[in-house]
Amino acid sequence: IDNKEIDVPGGTTIYKAAKELGIDIPTLCYMELHDMNIENKPGGCRICVSEVEGRRNLAPSCSTKCEPGMVVKTHSTRVLNARRTVMEFILSDHPKDCLVCSKSGTCELQAMAHRLDIREIPGQEFAAMSTYRKDTSPSIIRDLDKCILCRRCEMMCNEVQTVGALSAVNRGFMATVAPAFEQNLEYSTCTYCGQCVSVCPTGALTEVNHVPQVLRALNDPTKTVIV
Repeated sequence: IDNKEIDVPGGTTIYKAAKELGIDIPTLCYMELHDMNIENKPGGCRICVSEVEGRRNLAPSCSTKCEPGMVVKTHSTRVLNARRTVMEFILSDHPKDCLVCSKSGTCELQAMAHRLDIREIPGQEFAAMSTYRKDTSPSIIRDLDKCILCRRCEMMCNEVQTVGALSAVNRGFMATVAPAFEQNLEYSTCTYCGQCVSVCPTGALTEVNHVPQVLRALNDPTKTVIV
């Protein structure tokens, strides 16, 4: 990998082998919970692609297993151009309200755009963005215009919390993660554990913020606040 030799156990992915060598392959959808031995690696974001010698197409590093004699390039010109192109496509269907988004500063999509040095999105003026209704439950806000279909929330809901409230629905531009029949979260089996919010890399899932209401109550002279 990148002119460095390594021996790894069978079944090891390119991503993990590169990590052992100290090579950082960027990714958006991949997530590993070490203590629970659970991985989210749908290979959907395609930011982690690498060039494998002898293969025509670029391979998603998080889900491609190493093979004997494999030669991999993780930062070739072809790979970097592919990552930038994929990122531009993702951003072309993403709202541009970063300044007021609650995930601004901690958004992984924002950080990845900065890392790939993306300053403009070609052809955006001709693109039509997907639009979804915003779902506000008592605890969680779902703004699916910001969903990048990493499916981390689905993995947390189904495999970790075993609630089964979320799954991938629809296809193409309208594909997203939602409760059955695309109903509101409050009418699903959701228990408001908040684990989906904690792993969401964008502002697609955020918690309901009650701080403004609390501050107004504290400053209301007609109210007596007991702590």
